[in-house]
Amino acid sequence: MFITKADTKTIYEALFKEGVLVAQKDYNLPKHVELDVKNLFVIKACQSLTSRGYVKTQFSWGWYYYTLTNEGIEYLREYLHVPAEIVPATHKKPQRAARPGAPGTGAGRSGGEGAYRAPRGPPGGAENEGYRRRLDEKKETAGGDFRPRFTGVGRGAGAPSS
Repeated sequence: MFITKADTKTIYEALFKEGVLVAQKDYNLPKHVELDVKNLFVIKACQSLTSRGYVKTQFSWGWYYYTLTNEGIEYLREYLHVPAEIVPATHKKPQRAARPGAPGTGAGRSGGEGAYRAPRGPPGGAENEGYRRRLDEKKETAGGDFRPRFTGVGRGAGAPSS
């Protein structure tokens, strides 16, 4: 299949930027959901990358999920002339902002000024009364006169022979 170099570059840039790409399994879709390229071109370009081991493909519920492998990152970095410092979004570590209740901020669980602590009662308090049985309750058992009997109905001795 012939895919223009501009379309190939668009697909590869999107795949390298995010590290993942999705495509609906609809070969007649005029345009991909996220890219300005035919959906068939996206599927076939990623199929080509999969056959070379640069992309891992997962199919579920009518959608293709493409994930870039480490070899694929190297290949696309060379193809797109991207420096080594730039990595896909899936390989970046998330930046965590300082939370208001984090240690060292003087609030939250550390007991700083204005920190509210809910009173804790003993486990199994009044709110859990109906949850567990009391130890003094007896287990329900069959009465003393209960004697189970097997009458032989079903398989075995009571079945008619043919």
